Amino acid sequence: MKMPATGLTRQELDEIMSVQRERDVDFKNGRLWTLVYYAGEDVEKLLADTFRDFLYTNGLGPSVFRSLRKFESEVVAMTVDLLGAPDGCGNMTTGGTESILMAVRSAREWAADKRGITEPEMVLPVTAHPAFDKAADYLGVKVVPVPIRDDLRADLDAAKAAITDNTVLIVGSAPNYPYGTIDSIPELAALAEERGILCHVDACLGGFFLPFMRKLGEPVPPFDFSVPGVTSISADLHKYGYSVRGTSTISYRDRDLRRYQLFSQTEWSGGLYGSPTMTGSRAGAAIAASWALLNFLGEDGYKELTKATMDTTRKLQAGINEIPGLKVRGEPDMSVMAFGSDEYDAYAIVDPMTERGWEMERLQKPANLHLVVTQTHAAVADEFLADLRESAALAAAMKPGESGSAAVYGSLNALPDRGKVRDVVLNFIDSMTQLEEE
Repeated sequence: MKMPATGLTRQELDEIMSVQRERDVDFKNGRLWTLVYYAGEDVEKLLADTFRDFLYTNGLGPSVFRSLRKFESEVVAMTVDLLGAPDGCGNMTTGGTESILMAVRSAREWAADKRGITEPEMVLPVTAHPAFDKAADYLGVKVVPVPIRDDLRADLDAAKAAITDNTVLIVGSAPNYPYGTIDSIPELAALAEERGILCHVDACLGGFFLPFMRKLGEPVPPFDFSVPGVTSISADLHKYGYSVRGTSTISYRDRDLRRYQLFSQTEWSGGLYGSPTMTGSRAGAAIAASWALLNFLGEDGYKELTKATMDTTRKLQAGINEIPGLKVRGEPDMSVMAFGSDEYDAYAIVDPMTERGWEMERLQKPANLHLVVTQTHAAVADEFLADLRESAALAAAMKPGESGSAAVYGSLNALPDRGKVRDVVLNFIDSMTQLEEE
């Protein structure tokens, strides 16, 4: 395919994009249980209008785009205040992965400077986000995984045993993505403080949700900077912050630690260069949109969205546990959950649910299904549970090999040679940028 010699008209482009958009899952109707955190049409319009107004601005140049300096600094200030460190600091990033990369880089550089560590390691539960593995791969830090307990939280004894003289960082999740459970952050942070190392809390999911649960009087395990020993926290604005995609935050308890994140090049012929995060140019529109949204919703708006989401979550949990053969795994601390069956293949539920218009994620080790609940699901919870009951009955009646795509997915997860599974995943990713046949 080549670029067209003559540009298409707006009408032609609109027609093509409209047809392609029809192929996407409609996330506004509540039938998608992952990827999108939608807060309603008023929020959507605010984000779209703000994004348009700041479309060409660049976060790399806050001295030129002085509005972005105000917006980012105020977003960070509001975030660290929510997370219990009003005197803390941080930056906006393009997503949770970049936030985690920054936390790992800071820990690596801090440990090299303060302790002379040249072969850094980090201890994290097996439920921690793969972004930590990516950071390890990119930054040359060894991952030391620890198992989880029966309550689906990090095994503290295993974490303690995993610490060595090369450990630079201990990680906990608030909550972890698979099960929605919060690791025992005070205990993990105490282990870190006892050994003089850093502790990062991955609150990409919960950072803009758990504080508002707490403000609603809900029980929330301690997870933030109010816990001694917690030194950095990642929290995504584009998840339960409801902002545009490509917005997250990395926060630190103090500025001395954050300096290890920063980058500068003083000898470049193009002039003095510095950047606070992994990226150089940054979409100023995303920074401005996030600032506008936090001020538009305010605490009351976030509490309203949080309450609606938690009410729906509890309704879904109760309904799932009433379906024969199904149960929610563990006791999720917020609006993310896994459920499955000890009696039949849970993956076999996916095809009949997809036929009914629902899009869910599969988990592995063990086989479970996954729901990320938002306020959009309140209107469809009853319909979802009714369809789930029917689909579960179909799955329970299936014989081995009759479960369609579930058999394929299940066989991949059961392969002992994980290298072959890795090849399948990489081949799939590679195919995503190949041209489709019309």
